[in-house]
Amino acid sequence: MSKQFDVVVIGAGPGGYVAAIRAAQLGFSVACIDEWKNDKGGPAPGGTCTNVGCIPSKALLQSSEYFEHAEHSFADHGIGLSNLSIDVRKMLGRKDAVVKQNNDGILYLFKKNKVTFFHGRGAFVKAGDAGYDIKVSGAAEEVITGKHIVVATGSNARSLPGAAFDEDKILSNDGALRISEVPETLGVIGSGVIGLEMGSVWRRLGAEVTVLEGLPTFLGAIDQQIAKEAHKAFTKQGLMIELGVKIDKVTSGKSSVTITYTNAKGAACKLEVDKLIVSIGRGPNTVGLNAEAVGLNLDERGAITVDAECRTNLPNVWAVGDVVRGPMLAHKAEEEGVAVAERIAGQHPHVDFNTVPWVIYTSPEIAWVGKNEQQLKAEGREFKAGTFPFLANGRARAMGDTTGMVKMIADAKTDEILGVHIVGPFASELIAEAVVAMEFKASAEDIARICHAHPSLSESTKEAALAVDKRTLNF
Repeated sequence: MSKQFDVVVIGAGPGGYVAAIRAAQLGFSVACIDEWKNDKGGPAPGGTCTNVGCIPSKALLQSSEYFEHAEHSFADHGIGLSNLSIDVRKMLGRKDAVVKQNNDGILYLFKKNKVTFFHGRGAFVKAGDAGYDIKVSGAAEEVITGKHIVVATGSNARSLPGAAFDEDKILSNDGALRISEVPETLGVIGSGVIGLEMGSVWRRLGAEVTVLEGLPTFLGAIDQQIAKEAHKAFTKQGLMIELGVKIDKVTSGKSSVTITYTNAKGAACKLEVDKLIVSIGRGPNTVGLNAEAVGLNLDERGAITVDAECRTNLPNVWAVGDVVRGPMLAHKAEEEGVAVAERIAGQHPHVDFNTVPWVIYTSPEIAWVGKNEQQLKAEGREFKAGTFPFLANGRARAMGDTTGMVKMIADAKTDEILGVHIVGPFASELIAEAVVAMEFKASAEDIARICHAHPSLSESTKEAALAVDKRTLNF
Protein backbone atom coordinates (compact mmCIF):
# COMPACT_ATOMS: atom_id res chain seq x y z
CA MET A 1 0.00 0.00 0.00
CA SER A 2 1.32 3.45 -0.92
CA LYS A 3 2.11 6.08 1.68
CA GLN A 4 -0.92 8.29 2.34
CA PHE A 5 -0.81 12.06 2.84
CA ASP A 6 -3.41 14.76 3.25
CA VAL A 7 -1.48 17.04 0.90
CA VAL A 8 1.14 16.20 -1.73
CA VAL A 9 3.00 19.12 -3.28
CA ILE A 10 4.79 18.57 -6.59
CA GLY A 11 7.68 21.02 -6.78
CA ALA A 12 9.71 22.71 -4.04
CA GLY A 13 10.17 26.13 -5.57
CA PRO A 14 8.90 29.26 -3.78
CA GLY A 15 5.24 28.31 -4.30
CA GLY A 16 5.65 24.63 -3.54
CA TYR A 17 7.82 24.60 -0.44
CA VAL A 18 5.85 27.44 1.16
CA ALA A 19 2.56 25.64 0.42
CA ALA A 20 3.96 22.47 2.02
CA ILE A 21 5.12 24.29 5.15
CA ARG A 22 1.86 26.21 5.59
CA ALA A 23 -0.21 23.05 5.11
CA ALA A 24 1.89 21.30 7.74
CA GLN A 25 1.42 24.24 10.12
CA LEU A 26 -2.33 23.80 9.67
CA GLY A 27 -2.12 20.22 10.88
CA PHE A 28 -2.08 18.24 7.62
CA SER A 29 0.25 15.35 6.83
CA VAL A 30 2.31 16.71 3.94
CA ALA A 31 4.72 15.40 1.33
CA CYS A 32 6.74 17.54 -1.06
CA ILE A 33 8.41 16.15 -4.19
CA ASP A 34 11.26 17.88 -5.99
CA GLU A 35 13.85 16.57 -8.45
CA TRP A 36 16.39 19.40 -8.49
CA LYS A 37 19.94 18.15 -7.83
CA ASN A 38 23.06 19.90 -6.66
CA ASP A 39 26.50 19.25 -8.16
CA LYS A 40 26.89 16.16 -6.00
CA GLY A 41 23.52 14.69 -6.93
CA GLY A 42 21.89 15.59 -3.63
CA PRO A 43 18.57 17.40 -3.20
CA ALA A 44 18.48 21.12 -3.99
CA PRO A 45 14.98 22.38 -3.20
CA GLY A 46 14.06 25.95 -4.01
CA GLY A 47 13.30 25.64 -7.71
CA THR A 48 14.49 28.04 -10.40
CA CYS A 49 14.43 30.94 -7.93
CA THR A 50 16.95 29.46 -5.53
CA ASN A 51 19.09 27.47 -7.95
CA VAL A 52 19.33 29.45 -11.19
CA GLY A 53 17.22 32.57 -10.70
CA CYS A 54 16.55 35.12 -7.98
CA ILE A 55 19.12 34.06 -5.40
CA PRO A 56 22.26 33.38 -7.49
CA SER A 57 21.61 36.38 -9.74
CA LYS A 58 21.43 38.67 -6.70
CA ALA A 59 24.68 37.19 -5.39
CA LEU A 60 26.43 38.01 -8.68
CA LEU A 61 24.80 41.42 -8.87
CA GLN A 62 26.12 42.20 -5.38
CA SER A 63 29.65 41.02 -6.20
CA SER A 64 29.77 42.91 -9.50
CA GLU A 65 28.37 46.06 -7.88
CA TYR A 66 31.11 45.98 -5.25
CA PHE A 67 33.66 45.67 -8.04
CA GLU A 68 32.21 48.60 -9.94
CA HIS A 69 32.11 50.75 -6.80
CA ALA A 70 35.75 49.90 -6.10
CA GLU A 71 36.70 50.76 -9.67
CA HIS A 72 34.72 53.96 -10.11
CA SER A 73 33.35 55.32 -6.82
CA PHE A 74 35.76 54.60 -3.97
CA ALA A 75 38.11 57.43 -4.99
CA ASP A 76 35.32 59.93 -4.31
CA HIS A 77 35.29 58.68 -0.71
CA GLY A 78 39.04 59.08 -0.35
CA ILE A 79 39.65 55.35 -0.69
CA GLY A 80 42.62 54.54 -2.92
CA LEU A 81 43.08 51.17 -4.60
CA SER A 82 45.68 49.77 -6.94
CA ASN A 83 45.89 46.58 -8.99
CA LEU A 84 42.14 45.97 -8.76
CA SER A 85 41.16 42.54 -10.08
CA ILE A 86 38.23 40.15 -10.13
CA ASP A 87 38.51 36.42 -9.43
CA VAL A 88 35.48 35.16 -11.33
CA ARG A 89 35.81 31.60 -10.07
CA LYS A 90 35.81 32.78 -6.47
CA MET A 91 32.82 35.00 -7.19
CA LEU A 92 30.97 32.01 -8.66
CA GLY A 93 32.01 29.90 -5.66
CA ARG A 94 30.47 32.46 -3.31
CA LYS A 95 27.30 32.45 -5.41
CA ASP A 96 27.14 28.64 -5.19
CA ALA A 97 27.62 28.80 -1.42
CA VAL A 98 24.73 31.26 -1.10
CA VAL A 99 22.54 28.91 -3.16
CA LYS A 100 23.47 25.93 -0.97
CA GLN A 101 22.63 27.87 2.20
CA ASN A 102 19.14 28.42 0.80
CA ASN A 103 18.80 24.76 -0.31
CA ASP A 104 19.83 23.55 3.13
CA GLY A 105 17.53 26.08 4.78
CA ILE A 106 14.50 24.66 2.97
CA LEU A 107 15.42 21.09 3.92
CA TYR A 108 15.73 22.26 7.54
CA LEU A 109 12.31 23.92 7.36
CA PHE A 110 10.79 20.69 6.01
CA LYS A 111 12.25 18.78 8.93
CA LYS A 112 11.18 21.41 11.44
CA ASN A 113 7.59 21.37 10.15
CA LYS A 114 7.44 17.58 9.66
CA VAL A 115 7.06 17.75 5.89
CA THR A 116 8.13 14.47 4.26
CA PHE A 117 10.49 15.24 1.40
CA PHE A 118 10.86 13.00 -1.66
CA HIS A 119 13.82 13.64 -3.97
CA GLY A 120 12.66 12.83 -7.48
CA ARG A 121 10.24 13.77 -10.24
CA GLY A 122 6.53 13.69 -9.42
CA ALA A 123 3.91 12.63 -11.97
CA PHE A 124 0.23 11.70 -11.85
CA VAL A 125 -0.63 8.00 -12.10
CA LYS A 126 -4.37 7.83 -11.50
CA ALA A 127 -7.24 9.06 -9.36
CA GLY A 128 -8.79 6.75 -6.79
CA ASP A 129 -11.06 6.67 -3.77
CA ALA A 130 -8.22 7.75 -1.44
CA GLY A 131 -7.10 10.60 -3.66
CA TYR A 132 -4.49 10.79 -6.40
CA ASP A 133 -1.58 8.40 -6.87
CA ILE A 134 1.67 10.23 -7.61
CA LYS A 135 4.74 8.41 -8.90
CA VAL A 136 8.09 9.62 -7.57
CA SER A 137 10.91 8.81 -10.00
CA GLY A 138 14.21 9.25 -8.23
CA ALA A 139 16.97 7.01 -6.93
CA ALA A 140 14.19 4.55 -6.14
CA GLU A 141 10.75 4.66 -7.72
CA GLU A 142 7.69 4.68 -5.48
CA VAL A 143 4.07 5.75 -5.49
CA ILE A 144 2.47 7.94 -2.84
CA THR A 145 -1.16 9.03 -2.47
CA GLY A 146 -2.50 12.47 -1.64
CA LYS A 147 -6.02 13.56 -0.87
CA HIS A 148 -5.10 17.04 -2.12
CA ILE A 149 -2.45 17.71 -4.77
CA VAL A 150 -0.73 21.07 -5.23
CA VAL A 151 1.15 21.40 -8.52
CA ALA A 152 4.00 23.90 -8.30
CA THR A 153 6.32 22.80 -11.09
CA GLY A 154 7.42 26.25 -12.20
CA SER A 155 8.65 27.32 -15.62
CA ASN A 156 11.47 26.91 -18.12
CA ALA A 157 13.38 29.44 -20.20
CA ARG A 158 12.17 29.82 -23.79
CA SER A 159 14.75 29.34 -26.51
CA LEU A 160 14.90 30.98 -29.91
CA PRO A 161 13.79 28.79 -32.82
CA GLY A 162 16.87 27.24 -34.37
CA ALA A 163 19.12 28.35 -31.51
CA ALA A 164 18.81 25.80 -28.71
CA PHE A 165 20.57 26.48 -25.43
CA ASP A 166 23.95 24.76 -25.19
CA GLU A 167 24.79 26.68 -21.96
CA ASP A 168 28.27 27.26 -23.35
CA LYS A 169 27.86 29.97 -25.96
CA ILE A 170 24.06 30.26 -26.22
CA LEU A 171 22.89 30.72 -22.65
CA SER A 172 19.67 30.65 -20.67
CA ASN A 173 19.52 32.21 -17.21
CA ASP A 174 21.24 29.02 -16.00
CA GLY A 175 24.28 29.35 -18.24
CA ALA A 176 24.43 33.11 -17.71
CA LEU A 177 25.10 32.42 -14.03
CA ARG A 178 27.97 30.05 -14.80
CA ILE A 179 30.18 32.01 -17.19
CA SER A 180 33.65 31.10 -15.94
CA GLU A 181 35.51 34.17 -17.19
CA VAL A 182 34.53 37.65 -18.27
CA PRO A 183 33.75 37.59 -22.00
CA GLU A 184 35.09 40.42 -24.14
CA THR A 185 31.74 40.71 -25.88
CA LEU A 186 28.32 39.61 -24.69
CA GLY A 187 25.02 39.71 -26.53
CA VAL A 188 21.64 39.70 -24.80
CA ILE A 189 18.40 39.07 -26.66
CA GLY A 190 15.54 40.51 -24.62
CA SER A 191 15.63 43.55 -22.33
CA GLY A 192 13.48 42.07 -19.59
CA VAL A 193 14.44 41.39 -16.00
CA ILE A 194 16.91 38.54 -16.64
CA GLY A 195 18.50 40.18 -19.66
CA LEU A 196 19.12 43.50 -17.92
CA GLU A 197 20.32 41.94 -14.66
CA MET A 198 22.74 39.49 -16.28
CA GLY A 199 23.86 42.09 -18.81
CA SER A 200 24.61 44.43 -15.91
CA VAL A 201 26.66 41.82 -14.05
CA TRP A 202 29.04 41.14 -16.94
CA ARG A 203 29.22 44.78 -18.09
CA ARG A 204 30.39 45.80 -14.63
CA LEU A 205 33.14 43.21 -14.81
CA GLY A 206 34.40 44.48 -18.17
CA ALA A 207 32.36 42.88 -20.95
CA GLU A 208 31.10 44.95 -23.88
CA VAL A 209 27.36 44.22 -23.71
CA THR A 210 24.80 44.71 -26.48
CA VAL A 211 21.10 44.22 -25.73
CA LEU A 212 18.75 43.49 -28.64
CA GLU A 213 15.06 44.04 -27.94
CA GLY A 214 12.20 43.27 -30.32
CA LEU A 215 9.77 45.80 -28.89
CA PRO A 216 9.97 49.41 -30.10
CA THR A 217 9.93 50.79 -26.55
CA PHE A 218 12.26 50.05 -23.65
CA LEU A 219 10.54 48.25 -20.76
CA GLY A 220 7.18 48.87 -22.38
CA ALA A 221 5.23 47.28 -19.51
CA ILE A 222 6.34 49.83 -16.92
CA ASP A 223 5.63 53.52 -16.49
CA GLN A 224 7.38 55.20 -19.42
CA GLN A 225 8.69 58.14 -17.40
CA ILE A 226 10.51 55.63 -15.21
CA ALA A 227 11.59 53.53 -18.21
CA LYS A 228 13.14 56.55 -19.93
CA GLU A 229 15.08 57.43 -16.79
CA ALA A 230 16.35 53.85 -16.54
CA HIS A 231 17.28 53.74 -20.23
CA LYS A 232 19.29 56.94 -19.85
CA ALA A 233 21.14 55.50 -16.83
CA PHE A 234 21.92 52.15 -18.48
CA THR A 235 23.14 53.81 -21.67
CA LYS A 236 25.39 56.13 -19.66
CA GLN A 237 26.85 53.08 -17.90
CA GLY A 238 27.80 51.54 -21.24
CA LEU A 239 25.00 49.09 -22.00
CA MET A 240 24.30 49.28 -25.74
CA ILE A 241 20.55 48.83 -26.22
CA GLU A 242 18.92 48.44 -29.63
CA LEU A 243 15.13 48.52 -29.77
CA GLY A 244 12.69 47.35 -32.44
CA VAL A 245 14.98 44.66 -33.86
CA LYS A 246 13.93 41.47 -35.63
CA ILE A 247 16.23 38.50 -35.09
CA ASP A 248 16.78 36.71 -38.39
CA LYS A 249 19.30 34.02 -37.46
CA VAL A 250 21.62 32.93 -34.67
CA THR A 251 24.68 30.93 -35.66
CA SER A 252 26.97 29.30 -33.11
CA GLY A 253 30.56 28.97 -34.27
CA LYS A 254 33.64 27.42 -32.74
CA SER A 255 34.42 30.34 -30.44
CA SER A 256 31.66 32.90 -31.01
CA VAL A 257 28.00 33.45 -31.81
CA THR A 258 26.77 35.51 -34.75
CA ILE A 259 23.37 37.20 -34.69
CA THR A 260 21.96 38.54 -37.91
CA TYR A 261 19.05 40.90 -37.42
CA THR A 262 17.07 43.72 -38.96
CA ASN A 263 17.17 46.96 -36.99
CA ALA A 264 14.32 49.39 -36.37
CA LYS A 265 15.11 51.27 -39.60
CA GLY A 266 14.92 48.08 -41.67
CA ALA A 267 18.66 47.74 -42.22
CA ALA A 268 20.36 44.35 -42.14
CA CYS A 269 22.82 44.08 -39.23
CA LYS A 270 25.24 41.53 -37.83
CA LEU A 271 26.58 41.14 -34.29
CA GLU A 272 29.34 38.72 -33.32
CA VAL A 273 29.82 37.99 -29.61
CA ASP A 274 31.71 35.56 -27.40
CA LYS A 275 28.55 34.63 -25.48
CA LEU A 276 24.84 35.16 -26.07
CA ILE A 277 22.19 35.27 -23.34
CA VAL A 278 18.67 34.62 -24.62
CA SER A 279 16.04 36.12 -22.33
CA ILE A 280 12.75 36.10 -24.23
CA GLY A 281 10.44 34.84 -21.52
CA ARG A 282 9.56 31.58 -19.83
CA GLY A 283 7.02 28.83 -20.39
CA PRO A 284 5.12 26.66 -17.86
CA ASN A 285 6.82 23.41 -16.88
CA THR A 286 4.21 20.66 -17.32
CA VAL A 287 6.11 18.19 -19.53
CA GLY A 288 6.37 14.87 -17.70
CA LEU A 289 3.61 15.68 -15.22
CA ASN A 290 1.36 13.12 -16.96
CA ALA A 291 -1.60 15.47 -16.66
CA GLU A 292 -3.53 13.45 -19.25
CA ALA A 293 -3.61 10.43 -16.93
CA VAL A 294 -6.12 12.20 -14.68
CA GLY A 295 -7.64 14.66 -17.15
CA LEU A 296 -5.96 17.78 -15.80
CA ASN A 297 -6.70 20.68 -18.14
CA LEU A 298 -3.85 22.61 -19.75
CA ASP A 299 -4.19 25.71 -21.92
CA GLU A 300 -2.58 26.33 -25.32
CA ARG A 301 0.68 27.40 -23.64
CA GLY A 302 0.86 24.23 -21.59
CA ALA A 303 -0.09 26.08 -18.39
CA ILE A 304 -2.53 24.51 -15.94
CA THR A 305 -5.90 26.23 -16.08
CA VAL A 306 -7.12 27.44 -12.69
CA ASP A 307 -9.80 29.71 -11.30
CA ALA A 308 -9.23 32.80 -9.17
CA GLU A 309 -8.53 30.57 -6.14
CA CYS A 310 -6.01 28.29 -7.92
CA ARG A 311 -8.45 25.38 -8.25
CA THR A 312 -7.99 23.23 -11.35
CA ASN A 313 -10.77 21.39 -13.19
CA LEU A 314 -10.19 18.37 -10.90
CA PRO A 315 -11.51 18.12 -7.34
CA ASN A 316 -8.80 18.65 -4.71
CA VAL A 317 -6.12 19.43 -7.31
CA TRP A 318 -4.60 22.90 -7.11
CA ALA A 319 -1.82 24.70 -8.97
CA VAL A 320 0.27 27.77 -8.12
CA GLY A 321 3.14 29.91 -9.35
CA ASP A 322 4.70 30.02 -12.80
CA VAL A 323 2.75 26.98 -13.98
CA VAL A 324 -0.54 28.98 -13.89
CA ARG A 325 -1.75 32.40 -15.09
CA GLY A 326 -0.49 35.63 -13.66
CA PRO A 327 2.95 37.17 -13.21
CA MET A 328 5.89 34.76 -13.06
CA LEU A 329 7.27 36.06 -9.78
CA ALA A 330 8.58 34.07 -6.82
CA HIS A 331 6.67 36.15 -4.27
CA LYS A 332 3.43 35.77 -6.21
CA ALA A 333 3.96 31.99 -6.11
CA GLU A 334 4.56 32.13 -2.36
CA GLU A 335 1.36 34.03 -1.74
CA GLU A 336 -0.62 31.57 -3.85
CA GLY A 337 1.01 28.62 -2.06
CA VAL A 338 0.01 29.94 1.36
CA ALA A 339 -3.48 30.78 0.12
CA VAL A 340 -4.05 27.27 -1.28
CA ALA A 341 -2.92 25.61 1.95
CA GLU A 342 -5.34 27.81 3.87
CA ARG A 343 -8.18 27.13 1.44
CA ILE A 344 -7.64 23.40 1.90
CA ALA A 345 -8.12 24.08 5.61
CA GLY A 346 -11.39 25.91 4.92
CA GLN A 347 -10.06 29.43 5.32
CA HIS A 348 -10.68 32.32 2.91
CA PRO A 349 -7.42 34.12 2.06
CA HIS A 350 -6.98 36.33 -1.01
CA VAL A 351 -4.17 37.29 -3.38
CA ASP A 352 -4.52 40.67 -5.10
CA PHE A 353 -2.43 40.80 -8.27
CA ASN A 354 -2.75 44.59 -8.33
CA THR A 355 -0.62 44.85 -5.18
CA VAL A 356 2.08 42.40 -6.25
CA PRO A 357 5.34 44.37 -6.49
CA TRP A 358 7.75 44.01 -9.41
CA VAL A 359 11.51 44.59 -9.16
CA ILE A 360 14.47 44.68 -11.54
CA TYR A 361 17.68 44.46 -9.49
CA THR A 362 19.90 46.51 -11.76
CA SER A 363 21.67 49.67 -10.70
CA PRO A 364 19.63 51.79 -10.53
CA GLU A 365 17.01 49.38 -9.25
CA ILE A 366 13.53 49.58 -10.75
CA ALA A 367 10.42 48.71 -8.73
CA TRP A 368 6.73 49.30 -9.14
CA VAL A 369 3.30 48.31 -7.90
CA GLY A 370 -0.16 49.05 -9.26
CA LYS A 371 -1.09 50.94 -12.42
CA ASN A 372 1.12 53.17 -14.54
CA GLU A 373 0.21 56.30 -16.51
CA GLN A 374 -0.27 54.49 -19.84
CA GLN A 375 -2.68 52.01 -18.30
CA LEU A 376 -4.75 54.66 -16.55
CA LYS A 377 -4.97 56.79 -19.70
CA ALA A 378 -6.10 53.71 -21.68
CA GLU A 379 -8.79 53.08 -19.04
CA GLY A 380 -9.91 56.71 -19.19
CA ARG A 381 -9.38 57.10 -15.46
CA GLU A 382 -8.61 60.56 -14.12
CA PHE A 383 -5.46 60.71 -12.01
CA LYS A 384 -2.85 63.05 -10.63
CA ALA A 385 0.84 62.24 -10.32
CA GLY A 386 3.78 63.49 -8.30
CA THR A 387 7.49 62.82 -8.65
CA PHE A 388 10.52 63.47 -6.48
CA PRO A 389 14.14 63.01 -7.66
CA PHE A 390 16.76 61.28 -5.54
CA LEU A 391 19.03 64.16 -6.56
CA ALA A 392 17.19 66.23 -3.92
CA ASN A 393 17.35 63.56 -1.20
CA GLY A 394 19.98 64.02 1.51
CA ARG A 395 20.64 60.32 2.11
CA ALA A 396 21.05 59.64 -1.62
CA ARG A 397 23.57 62.48 -1.84
CA ALA A 398 25.51 61.08 1.11
CA MET A 399 25.52 57.66 -0.57
CA GLY A 400 26.68 59.17 -3.84
CA ASP A 401 23.77 57.54 -5.68
CA THR A 402 21.29 60.17 -6.84
CA THR A 403 20.02 58.60 -10.08
CA GLY A 404 16.27 58.28 -10.50
CA MET A 405 13.05 59.24 -8.80
CA VAL A 406 9.93 58.14 -6.97
CA LYS A 407 6.64 58.60 -8.79
CA MET A 408 3.24 58.30 -7.13
CA ILE A 409 -0.07 58.21 -8.98
CA ALA A 410 -3.40 58.80 -7.22
CA ASP A 411 -7.05 58.98 -8.20
CA ALA A 412 -7.95 62.56 -9.18
CA LYS A 413 -11.08 62.61 -7.01
CA THR A 414 -10.52 60.24 -4.09
CA ASP A 415 -6.71 60.57 -3.80
CA GLU A 416 -6.43 56.75 -3.45
CA ILE A 417 -2.95 55.58 -4.45
CA LEU A 418 -3.21 53.75 -7.79
CA GLY A 419 0.45 53.06 -8.43
CA VAL A 420 3.98 53.80 -7.24
CA HIS A 421 6.98 53.60 -9.56
CA ILE A 422 10.60 53.93 -8.48
CA VAL A 423 13.93 53.95 -10.28
CA GLY A 424 16.90 54.51 -8.02
CA PRO A 425 18.81 53.22 -5.00
CA PHE A 426 17.15 50.46 -2.97
CA ALA A 427 13.91 50.70 -4.96
CA SER A 428 13.31 47.03 -4.07
CA GLU A 429 13.06 47.95 -0.39
CA LEU A 430 11.25 51.27 -0.80
CA ILE A 431 8.41 49.70 -2.79
CA ALA A 432 7.20 47.78 0.30
CA GLU A 433 5.76 50.94 1.83
CA ALA A 434 3.72 51.50 -1.32
CA VAL A 435 2.44 47.91 -1.29
CA VAL A 436 1.29 48.24 2.33
CA ALA A 437 -0.34 51.59 1.59
CA MET A 438 -2.22 50.23 -1.41
CA GLU A 439 -3.36 47.11 0.49
CA PHE A 440 -4.97 49.43 3.03
CA LYS A 441 -6.43 51.67 0.29
CA ALA A 442 -4.36 54.60 1.50
CA SER A 443 -4.43 58.01 -0.10
CA ALA A 444 -1.40 60.00 -1.22
CA GLU A 445 -2.24 62.40 1.61
CA ASP A 446 -1.86 59.53 4.12
CA ILE A 447 1.75 58.96 3.03
CA ALA A 448 2.39 62.71 2.91
CA ARG A 449 1.26 63.05 6.55
CA ILE A 450 3.32 60.12 7.90
CA CYS A 451 6.62 61.01 9.59
CA HIS A 452 9.58 59.45 7.77
CA ALA A 453 13.05 59.20 9.31
CA HIS A 454 15.63 61.79 8.27
CA PRO A 455 17.90 61.37 6.47
CA SER A 456 16.48 58.36 4.63
CA LEU A 457 15.69 57.35 1.08
CA SER A 458 12.09 56.77 2.15
CA GLU A 459 11.65 60.53 2.48
CA SER A 460 11.53 60.54 -1.32
CA THR A 461 8.32 58.50 -1.13
CA LYS A 462 6.83 61.07 1.25
CA GLU A 463 7.94 63.90 -1.03
CA ALA A 464 6.43 62.18 -4.09
CA ALA A 465 3.15 61.95 -2.14
CA LEU A 466 3.41 65.66 -1.36
CA ALA A 467 4.09 66.28 -5.05
CA VAL A 468 0.75 64.71 -5.95
CA ASP A 469 -0.75 67.79 -4.31
CA LYS A 470 2.02 70.04 -5.70
CA ARG A 471 3.50 70.85 -2.32
CA THR A 472 6.94 69.21 -2.13
CA LEU A 473 9.16 70.69 0.55
CA ASN A 474 12.64 69.88 -0.75
CA PHE A 475 12.40 70.27 -4.52
